[in-house]
Amino acid sequence: MACFIVPATEAIVTTVIQKVAAKKESADNKKSGELKLSFADKLKWLNGMLWGGSGLLAFEHVWHGEVTPFFPFLTAANDPADTAEMLHEMATSGSAMAILVTVVWAGLVIVSNKITASDNKSEKKAGATA
Repeated sequence: MACFIVPATEAIVTTVIQKVAAKKESADNKKSGELKLSFADKLKWLNGMLWGGSGLLAFEHVWHGEVTPFFPFLTAANDPADTAEMLHEMATSGSAMAILVTVVWAGLVIVSNKITASDNKSEKKAGATA
């Protein structure tokens, strides 16, 4: 019913954090010559996954008539019993989806950090032998 709201809320928060981090990183930009992705670039990945997933879920809920273009927008908000079920779905399914996406993103960040670290190490080694 409204499980897409939890990842969408996380997407809003991480987008704001990404914009602030990008602004700070551009101000503190030090050209070290190393291959390294900024934190804002990595947050952009998370935002893409969260916005994309939330958008698809919202579309699916609109398609099934669970989200309407008029107040209260969520059909489950019309009935108190349905509202309780909707909040439970948000707390369980929505939170689980948001956590899973964030864990997958964290795995991607760890892998990218290892790749860039090994690339930087091999570049330093090649530069020392030349």
